[in-house]
Amino acid sequence: MTDDGTADTLAAMGSRLRTARKQQDATLSDVSRATGISLSTLSRIETGRRRPTLEVLLQLAKAYDVSLDTLADTAPAPTAAAAAAAVPRSPVPQRSGSEKAVLPLTRYVGGLHAHKHVLPAIDTPSARPQQVSHDGYEWLCVLYGRLWLALGEQDLVLCAGDVVEFDTRTAHGVANAGPGGPVEYLIMFGPQGERLRSRTPIPHRRAR
Repeated sequence: MTDDGTADTLAAMGSRLRTARKQQDATLSDVSRATGISLSTLSRIETGRRRPTLEVLLQLAKAYDVSLDTLADTAPAPTAAAAAAAVPRSPVPQRSGSEKAVLPLTRYVGGLHAHKHVLPAIDTPSARPQQVSHDGYEWLCVLYGRLWLALGEQDLVLCAGDVVEFDTRTAHGVANAGPGGPVEYLIMFGPQGERLRSRTPIPHRRAR
């Protein structure tokens, strides 16, 4: 790339970063909290008053889930085969044994994340779910089917309408508790321990 080409690419980087941020429905404040980059630096980069360093570009590319090639507008045009492969598959698996489907419901950089998960139908009972643990807090609601939640030493079978919440530092794992069909459930996850806050007042019952 020539010097003129480099200058043009850097000059256009601000608008591409702004577009990538808006595609994530994130504010500059959201990005600043998620990356640690100051609000003034982010603003100056987006308005073209400051050239981003490679370190900053790497942080922002990760936060916006885009490649550096995309930000620099040097990504090759997708082939027909790649475009076909990018078409989303049906969210509900059609065959027993297919992989779990995860559907993101939020696109924010920081704060609570929401996802819908679908576990495929099974023909035989599963082994106890493999457990993981990590920072954060999780709220889980079953929409359809029966979900096996292995939470620490406990084994819970949750049905449609059941809700649980737990600190994800506790070892946990899930599986279809079938047989009988797929399982659909929602997850709200706070990576920094954020929790849901109820704002609905509970009416007092009249004494009988």
